[in-house]
Amino acid sequence: MRCETQTGRPADRAASLVSAAEYSVTDDQTASQTIRIGAVSYLNSRPLIEGLDAGGPGYSLKVDYPSRLADALSSGQLDVALIPSVELFRGDDYEVISTACVAARGPVMSVKLYSRCPFGEIRSLALDEGSRTSAALAGILLQRRYGVSPRLEPLPLGDTVESAETDAILLIGDRAMHPPGEEFAGTWDLGEEWLNWTGLPFVFALWAARRDTVPDSLCRQLSAARDRGLLELDEIARREAPRLGLTEETASHYLHRNLYFRLGSAERSGLKLFRRLAVEQGLAPEGAELVFRNHATA
Repeated sequence: MRCETQTGRPADRAASLVSAAEYSVTDDQTASQTIRIGAVSYLNSRPLIEGLDAGGPGYSLKVDYPSRLADALSSGQLDVALIPSVELFRGDDYEVISTACVAARGPVMSVKLYSRCPFGEIRSLALDEGSRTSAALAGILLQRRYGVSPRLEPLPLGDTVESAETDAILLIGDRAMHPPGEEFAGTWDLGEEWLNWTGLPFVFALWAARRDTVPDSLCRQLSAARDRGLLELDEIARREAPRLGLTEETASHYLHRNLYFRLGSAERSGLKLFRRLAVEQGLAPEGAELVFRNHATA
């Protein structure tokens, strides 16, 4: 299965992308009624928040790293968040509320595992501090394919790959799109490795909320924002590439060819397999359900 091209004609600019760390719309509602939304700060999530300031219920939008969003949703600081998919399995009574997601049907480009030794000899692994789903996926692939369960160490967000004194390093997001400054014995693109091993897409992040806590209108709005974003991929690439130190061509190829933004039946199958493997490996508790709002099964 290969990533489908997601192209569209340039759309009229329905609304500007939220570029600040936080943006609020109230629609004459009181602050206490504002729905608090958290989105990932990486390029891979920009198409999902394109024009989220256009209409709908009052809400505030905050962007941050995936792991921080997961903690904020779990603690009640957010009502809705684009969270790492593994967090759905960890028993917080979540439901998936939209078909908008960050997935890959092959190489993802922005989730890389670099190894200084053969993969079967990895004994220590530095994890990008922003990672959760990718950390679980790397652990599953290493255990299932090579029988190794390396010691895990954090790689703080400001630290370089070269500073990690481990056998392997996992990088995610925007900084994974730049080649490191040293030679490695092997490199995995985790989206590609998952597809080659399972034949299924991999879902990295989804919109989630606690069950029955947000209105259907917001669920529809999140999917509509994704649809606007798909029409604006080239504009997003043009706008974001300089900030990330990427060429416009690289950013555009990444958004069009490496990523997939719709939660279809194949993506749900991949998500269910990932959940089963995570439970079997002790990375998620048994019994947690995968619950999809009607708007997330269309």
